[in-house]
Amino acid sequence: MRQGPVALISGASRGIGQAVARRLSRDGWSLSLGMRQPAMLQGVDPERTHLCAYDAVAGGEAAWVAQAVERFGRIDAVVANAGLMIPKSVIEAEDEDLDAMLAVNVKAPRRLAKAAFEPLAASGRGRVIILASLSGKRVKSDKSGLYSMTKFAAVALAHGIRQAGFDRGIRATAVCPGFVATDMARAITDREPGAMTDPDELADIIAMLIGLSNTASVAEFAVNCQLEEQY
Repeated sequence: MRQGPVALISGASRGIGQAVARRLSRDGWSLSLGMRQPAMLQGVDPERTHLCAYDAVAGGEAAWVAQAVERFGRIDAVVANAGLMIPKSVIEAEDEDLDAMLAVNVKAPRRLAKAAFEPLAASGRGRVIILASLSGKRVKSDKSGLYSMTKFAAVALAHGIRQAGFDRGIRATAVCPGFVATDMARAITDREPGAMTDPDELADIIAMLIGLSNTASVAEFAVNCQLEEQY
């Protein structure tokens, strides 16, 4: 059992989750990484990294939290990063499409925060990062409409966690990026990777947010790679 801060990161095998894992490992955090197919990442300290087979659809958050607590004795932060995007409008989509995105983008991070709530409170400065999206702040196109429904809910989830845990030292932030240079973004846009937000830069932002004191709570953090009227 190692002392020091411990973070759980879902969807850690690639993209934003992988970048966050590498950044926090460099900062001295111990990690519990939730992956469909667990494999040690390059750029993290294997002595301070726990791998857990985790599928956001299948659930198992309570078991993951129990494994992390058994390994490290504490949980200081949760980064709910696993996400699903089905590019359909609210008219052409079927209920099954909405159910699939709600399962991954809303229900799974809520269960994870619920399972980790007591260890987070015990730390005195528990942190929850919900990887939402700018699609949780506005509906930019018809094909993003259904996704936006779930990401608006993800933003509300972060606010709900903040309200539920504030008096116990838990702070929650909805991180809302636009296009980030990941496999998910490349599948839905022809924008060049260099014109999108770098995952490592987003990881720097998340590291900053979870490092803030209890008296510097940030409810939402929006970051964009392109000019829009507001974001």
